[in-house]
Amino acid sequence: MQLYLKGEIIMLRSMFAGISGMKNSQTKLDVIGNNIANVNTYGFKKGRVTFKEALSQTISGANGASENRGGKNAAQVGLGATLGTIDTIHTSSTLQTTGRALDLGLDGDGYFVVRQGDSLSYTRAGNFYLDNNGTLVTGDGLNVQAFKYDNSGNLTTEYGDVTINVNAVLPAVQTTGIKLSENLSASATVGSVYSQQTKIIDETGSPISITMYFKKLGQDNWGVYVNQNPNADPEPSSTFDITFNAEGLPENLVENSTFEIPTSNGEDVQQISIDFDLSKLMQLQGATTAVVDPDGNTSGKLESYNISPTGEINGIYSNGEISLMGRLALAKFSNTAGLMQAGSNLFQESINSGTPDIGIPGNGRARLVPGALEMSNVDLSEEFTEMITAQRGFMANTRIITTSDEILQELVNLKR
Repeated sequence: MQLYLKGEIIMLRSMFAGISGMKNSQTKLDVIGNNIANVNTYGFKKGRVTFKEALSQTISGANGASENRGGKNAAQVGLGATLGTIDTIHTSSTLQTTGRALDLGLDGDGYFVVRQGDSLSYTRAGNFYLDNNGTLVTGDGLNVQAFKYDNSGNLTTEYGDVTINVNAVLPAVQTTGIKLSENLSASATVGSVYSQQTKIIDETGSPISITMYFKKLGQDNWGVYVNQNPNADPEPSSTFDITFNAEGLPENLVENSTFEIPTSNGEDVQQISIDFDLSKLMQLQGATTAVVDPDGNTSGKLESYNISPTGEINGIYSNGEISLMGRLALAKFSNTAGLMQAGSNLFQESINSGTPDIGIPGNGRARLVPGALEMSNVDLSEEFTEMITAQRGFMANTRIITTSDEILQELVNLKR
């Protein structure tokens, strides 16, 4: 009777080991099935199952060596296998070109940041859309987050929803400053004149053409004339003078002048005050290449938009101006494998993922690839191979159970 009990215990132990193997194989098949189902899901990251040995039952313990006999190892019987981990593999995948302006692929480490209410989620799927308000959203309507620019065009540390208003109108801005840059030739003879035409914007938002003349008055001195040819008779006085030092740099970096320009109808004149920025102007050997760059712009309507590889959302207006609407935010995590899958191609922060480090593309984060989408990182050949091994493992464990059952049946039949 004691042998029978021991034999039954042994048979049941092998049976339960087989059951644990079947359960593990089923879990692996579940993960493989999910991978194959998402082989064409943009931004999908495949799963992987690992197993580990379960507890071992000690039949006899280990003995150390003695004076008359050597040591003896422990005798243990394993109790099957158990689930080790189910990992999400966050390796990058290939990019598929789509040519669509709002499709964005990620080349490198990082996740798009999207918002629903007060909750942030993260995704690698960059197929974005505009809703009826022009807000950039995912296919499920979650708001894509981007860093904002202030009124001076400087990037802030604040991020939030970004809106691309296709009906936006850029208002006219009057010219208040002109930058002078490049070179006025140090080898030019006294009396030499260099001219350049440009357009400035008056207070009505109308463009006015002006001509700026640069006349060399001395070895290190130039006169600047606005709409006045310095060779005219009688010779006009300069609007202002520029004196250069021995290094070829202007001694005064800013000049403010008020001068007359024609009105947009060409019949009257108007006065305008301009700040001239001379900080980029030089007097060096070589040709005269001075550049006149006024600020201000006429009004214009939004004609198109694009997103650069650095995440800048640029609005292109009919007046040739480009306006920065925002810069897409990307998140990095110290442990990407710790992110929780939330469905719909979304991940969420967990206690083991670390807090998100949210910043702009580049600077250690992924580079954007406009007009492309990241494919699933599922490899079908690998998945089918894993499916075969899981299937064979399941079948082998069923044989353990069948064999254990047959032996138990033989034990029951011993009484006959």
